[in-house]
Amino acid sequence: MWFVLRRKLKLETPLSLAQACIDMAAGAPKRILIVDDDVALLRIVREALTSCLRCEVDTSPNPEYGFELALKKTYDLLIFDFSMPMIDGATLFSLIGKVYDNVVPPRVMPPLLLISGKADESRAQELLKEPGVHGLIAKPFSMNRLMDKARACVPGMESIQ
Repeated sequence: MWFVLRRKLKLETPLSLAQACIDMAAGAPKRILIVDDDVALLRIVREALTSCLRCEVDTSPNPEYGFELALKKTYDLLIFDFSMPMIDGATLFSLIGKVYDNVVPPRVMPPLLLISGKADESRAQELLKEPGVHGLIAKPFSMNRLMDKARACVPGMESIQ
């Protein structure tokens, strides 16, 4: 693919290479990270999102591995379970935010959607007021609701026709 792309764009100067990267990024699929301890739910949500939206989805049932993924890759949207063993979704989001703020150059924190079977708890409702938290979806939820929320959080996320 690189050779075809190179011929079409004539990448001889750093400026043309930079412009090619910008052009490619504009049409690139959006990246989503989902962390939930329910492995079956992870599979279903990943399949639904990738079959209906132009996106790439990474999943992890383990918050610690989700943390590592968030540091290694760049995401447009984070979807975390509110209530997980060891580290809940809000704490995970906070930890990632602290690292993003302290790296040079600082990274932009993607929006967070929380999913939870305990959405009516006062703590879950309080989190909606936190910067970067863009919604709370109560389990069980419809995939259409999740996709609508994802599109609202990430401008330019396209549906697959």
